Amino acid sequence: MKSCIVKRSIVISHHKTSISLEDAFWAGLKEIARSRRLTLSEMVGVIESGRAHGNLSSAVRLFVLDHYRSLFGAAAEERNPVREQTRQESDPATPRP
Repeated sequence: MKSCIVKRSIVISHHKTSISLEDAFWAGLKEIARSRRLTLSEMVGVIESGRAHGNLSSAVRLFVLDHYRSLFGAAAEERNPVREQTRQESDPATPRP
């Protein structure tokens, strides 16, 4: 599997910057932006406005990862809500009411 990092230029709020991402993260970012009916510049602007620290490339990677983790978790719960509930009950880190 090729994991080459490619530097790409993007304009955010009339400011040109660059992001260094692997192709898989770039494709994921494009897919998320398309699903939200945003341009890539708008999507990256949203990510940048919400980041607390770190560089923009890392923030984008974490955003894409979090997006797909959330989708996977929701899909797993839909497929088998009893198993997900049992897993949460057996997890000591899960807060109890």
